[in-house]
Amino acid sequence: MKYDFTSIMERHGKDSIAVDMIPIPGAQVKEGFDKIPMWVADMNFPTVPTIPEAIIARAKHSAYGYFRPTQEYFDAIIQWQERRNGVKGLTAECIGYENGVLGGVVSAMNIFCSKGDNILIHSPTYIGFTKSLTNNGYCIVHSELKRDSAGVWRMDFEDMEKKIADNKIHAAVFCNPHNPCGRVWERWEIEKAMDIYKRHDVFVVSDEIWSDLTLAGNKHIPTQSVSEDARDRVVALYAPSKTFNLAGLVGAYRIVYNKWMRERMEKESSLSHYDSMNVLSMHALIGAYKPEGYEWVDELKQVLSANVDYAYDYIVKNFEGVELAKPQGTYMLYLDCTKWCEAHGKTIDELQQMGVAVGVIWQDGRPFFAPNSIRINLAVPLSRVKEAFDRLDKYVFNA
Repeated sequence: MKYDFTSIMERHGKDSIAVDMIPIPGAQVKEGFDKIPMWVADMNFPTVPTIPEAIIARAKHSAYGYFRPTQEYFDAIIQWQERRNGVKGLTAECIGYENGVLGGVVSAMNIFCSKGDNILIHSPTYIGFTKSLTNNGYCIVHSELKRDSAGVWRMDFEDMEKKIADNKIHAAVFCNPHNPCGRVWERWEIEKAMDIYKRHDVFVVSDEIWSDLTLAGNKHIPTQSVSEDARDRVVALYAPSKTFNLAGLVGAYRIVYNKWMRERMEKESSLSHYDSMNVLSMHALIGAYKPEGYEWVDELKQVLSANVDYAYDYIVKNFEGVELAKPQGTYMLYLDCTKWCEAHGKTIDELQQMGVAVGVIWQDGRPFFAPNSIRINLAVPLSRVKEAFDRLDKYVFNA
């Protein structure tokens, strides 16, 4: 490969919570084991070189005063969306800045809803949605995703429609691709969901931050692309942060075609006087969306697909009582350890601490609304994935 996805980065002392924190309360790594960071959605690969090059080039000009987004910034997004997602007709006026996807979700809900309103969202549910929506006074109604006979996560359309009607819901958050389940929705699924939303006059915020990281054989379908009504009903949120590991720089963007919604979003986002772009973040996006960025993402997807294949096959073959669906996108695994815990007389807390003890720093999956679950980040070199699963085999699941 042209780019480096095999070196083990030394990130200690470089402001990284991924390597400097342990998210499992009371858990400690035993002597003799190093940490393998496999929890927060943060990649342990050096990003595409055009990003630091763009940041450094701008930083060398030693004036960092007030600025406005350049046409190059908008053109980079428009070209990226066309080439990666097949989006046609996107213009700069339809693109708006957000400090982050979650801030964009809240801004959209503030124009769609009144405080205390019910909002539909699928479960398992990304913890960031839960915190941001509840902190801002909204009530979450969950429609549970179900695994079909082939183990694939599916929307329960009948349940969605019933809960929308019963709870007088007029706004929903749609995660496309889905986090934490890793589903890349097919066009017919999105169409059917959007038909339900249209029938009940439900506005939709579509979180598409994972859209670039579909795995082998899967393709992202933008929610706004499935119909004219969807184009007009949906606020779509994107960012280069997951794709290129730029979360520490801050910066996302929304795509809104509906003029009324766009103007209300602009007003809502302005009210804090804080939702403003950082000049280095702007240049990081421009650096990311250069031709080298396209090549880098294509190679990254091959690496992530191989990591997912290895981890999924290893679990299915060796960890009896651990259930999971094979992700179609993202770089996260979501494990259901209910049967393993029952068979071994362990609690999920004990299991999580056992993993951390041998240096596998994984994440409690219960805040995502599934009991006895664990979330694992596979965006590390394959050698680290193999080492992690060897430890989990010897010292945890088959000890």
